Amino acid sequence: MTVRLNEILKKLRLSGLAESLPVRLHEATSNRLEHGEFLELLLQDELRVRQHRAMERATKAAGFRDQKTLEEFDWEFNRGIKKQQIFDLATGRFVREHRNALLVGPPGVGKSHLSQAIGRCLIRTGWTVLYRSIFDVVRDLLHDEAYEGHDKILSRYLKPDLLILDDMGMKQLPKRSGEWLLEIILRRHEVRSTLMTSNRPLEDWGKLVGDVPSATAILDRLLQNSEVIQMTGKSYRLRGPQSGHRVPENPDKKTQAEPPLGTN
Repeated sequence: MTVRLNEILKKLRLSGLAESLPVRLHEATSNRLEHGEFLELLLQDELRVRQHRAMERATKAAGFRDQKTLEEFDWEFNRGIKKQQIFDLATGRFVREHRNALLVGPPGVGKSHLSQAIGRCLIRTGWTVLYRSIFDVVRDLLHDEAYEGHDKILSRYLKPDLLILDDMGMKQLPKRSGEWLLEIILRRHEVRSTLMTSNRPLEDWGKLVGDVPSATAILDRLLQNSEVIQMTGKSYRLRGPQSGHRVPENPDKKTQAEPPLGTN
């Protein structure tokens, strides 16, 4: 490839094509490819590179806490978790239909893992996703309110096709949290999809947000057209260090709590 051609490809931002061109030129000569076949191969190379980069950008923008996938999930540990329901969510049909989803169950059964894995599946099929713990939301909106940038921060929660709100129920939320959450849910209702995880029964949400009317309104919208998945079983955190070695649950041992606000 000549220096001049390389410069032209850079100006046109065809880096994928530039990278594969030497190999494709050799292939064209060796296999006597038609001009159309040669061009098609080059364009496919460029398209693959662009799709890969777009997926990387979308994954980074989603803000996942962990690199979790469905393939890594141990379905044998808690067999009561309905694999089919989770895979149905991962197809993205509920997002296409602007429906919501709720994963409810005790700490440690895999709600965060599965919610992030579902998000990654949807990114691969072209949907935009934002993952935030409920504590991140509160921090964002507290900062937002203090600096009068409400619309800017709020728009971040309204744009993605799927908003994942994780860890509802870990601790009682600060004052006015119910109002903020309600605004997000209201403005996404029947326009975008929201997936929430909670380790507390839905009837406890009023206490968690310190605002029973707001909690009632949030649940009313979330549950109107929603997939609710009850997850039961033992905590994965109680497994032994080696695969296949699991320690029995100790009813006297408290589940490790999530870190408080402001810590990693």
